[in-house]
Amino acid sequence: MSELKVRTRVTGATAVLQPGGLPVVTTPTGGTVDVVTGVSAPGFNPLDLLYASLAACMVISARIAANRLGVAAQLAEVRAEVGGEKAADEPSRVVRFNIRLDISGDLDAATKQRIVEDAEAICTVSNTLRATPELHATLG
Repeated sequence: MSELKVRTRVTGATAVLQPGGLPVVTTPTGGTVDVVTGVSAPGFNPLDLLYASLAACMVISARIAANRLGVAAQLAEVRAEVGGEKAADEPSRVVRFNIRLDISGDLDAATKQRIVEDAEAICTVSNTLRATPELHATLG
């Protein structure tokens, strides 16, 4: 694999919960997401956002992998479906992430499989989840 190029971008998120409202999440770059909490409410709940981060990272990483393999011109659509299994016991957590990548384009099965494997190795989100990062909460 070629050398990893690190691009810098301001990252992070701020969630604000007003009395009687639902969380609104913003990014330093101006992105905004309204968060839902109802079981049948349309939109993203916090767990959906976790799955969405992994799905988005995987499809972007698949494109990077295809570029590195020299097959980007043959790559058409890449779709990632991500879900998971929650723990049956406490604390509440996801114990397994299920990722399905569908890759279309003029590529053989071996190349598609290599893209999947390389994408998982490239993806910052999958690498972070696998590494059990430290969490540190403070009172502001």
